[in-house]
Amino acid sequence: MNNPQIAIFAGGCFWCTEPVFSQIKGVSKVESGYIGGHTTNPTYKEICNGDTGHAEGIRITFDANAVSFETLLEVFLVSHDPNTLNRQGNDIGTQYRSAVFCQHQAQHDATVKMIAEFNAAQIYSAPIVTQINGAETFYPAEDYHQDYFAKNPDNPYCLAVAAPKAAKIRAKYAQLIKN
Repeated sequence: MNNPQIAIFAGGCFWCTEPVFSQIKGVSKVESGYIGGHTTNPTYKEICNGDTGHAEGIRITFDANAVSFETLLEVFLVSHDPNTLNRQGNDIGTQYRSAVFCQHQAQHDATVKMIAEFNAAQIYSAPIVTQINGAETFYPAEDYHQDYFAKNPDNPYCLAVAAPKAAKIRAKYAQLIKN
């Protein structure tokens, strides 16, 4: 990897966002975890209660020479519902909010610009409510959450929610998909 970078997105359940980005060329690692709250070293059980302030998120390690942050950001905005506050499908609560945790000013500027472009083009029927945050501590989720979709492809939730999201991105962005 010639130009390693980090992108951190929260877009609902990390079981659904991880497979979307694991399939993208230039992405070397996607790690599920917790970010944006006030609890140190939160657990999944604490996150599910919704009182830690954390969102379920993913930390993506990517080669910026192979895929840009802007491309990953576009995939993020297309792969989930960025205009519903604190909700993704049947998952409701602040832990399922849509957020970008910018690692530096360039990511912040790119996020502001792309959200404005999506809103101006009326890509969605309502304005995007994705939060734009600065870099915060990312707490990796428990081991059993890592690569959950790949390890549990027959899980009913994965079949109903995660698989269609990954398939949607494969169809729309075929040129970005790993061989």
